[in-house]
Amino acid sequence: MMVEEKFYSDRERLVMALANDCASALQRGIKEHDQATFLVSGGSSPEAVYRALSKRPLPWKQINVALVDERWVEPGENGSNHTFIQKSLLQHNAAEAPFLGMKNAHQSAAAGQSDCERAYAELPRPFDVCLLGMGSDGHTASLFPHSEGLEQALDPDAEQLCRAITAKQSEVTGSHTERMTLSLSAILQSRDIKLLITGDEKLKVYREALLGTDELAMPIRSVLRQGRKPVTVYWAP
Repeated sequence: MMVEEKFYSDRERLVMALANDCASALQRGIKEHDQATFLVSGGSSPEAVYRALSKRPLPWKQINVALVDERWVEPGENGSNHTFIQKSLLQHNAAEAPFLGMKNAHQSAAAGQSDCERAYAELPRPFDVCLLGMGSDGHTASLFPHSEGLEQALDPDAEQLCRAITAKQSEVTGSHTERMTLSLSAILQSRDIKLLITGDEKLKVYREALLGTDELAMPIRSVLRQGRKPVTVYWAP
């Protein structure tokens, strides 16, 4: 496994380190290709990182920001990652960044998958940074345990960047079980994969994921166990 751990004594140090590392990777992309792509996740953990990055004097007009996953809800509705990223990252200096969301006009994620795919195929690759989180159930992005569409989404050689997923409803999913997510194949087209987790419960889940092999039960394993791209894990209590 190509996993590097960066563990910190407190969240302030983690936020500063992760914001620095993301900024450096994005600047490297701009230096080499005149533009960069930043794949971003929702959830409470990365919010402070996004707020720190939003104030950095980066050439944001050259940084494409795109969602890792989305609940199939309209921007502005409860649970929208689109709105969360607009309010946390796309502020201050970062307000200039081009932004690609996943929710489109189709009624269902399955019906919207082709349009989402076309939009994401336009992003420059390799993606520079993919920032992932992890749930207490071992999901990452919207790759939920035993969800409908999961097996296809975890194929590392699949051509599709985007996959519609129907999760099994749980405390983690809430009522929004219909999702769009990047596939494992898309995640692996990132130069820099970063996994952000905080707290003792998530650390325990992460260690359990490292020990086992069943990727359908804990989809984060598909990211941690692949041997193609390094993954950096950031954790603080």
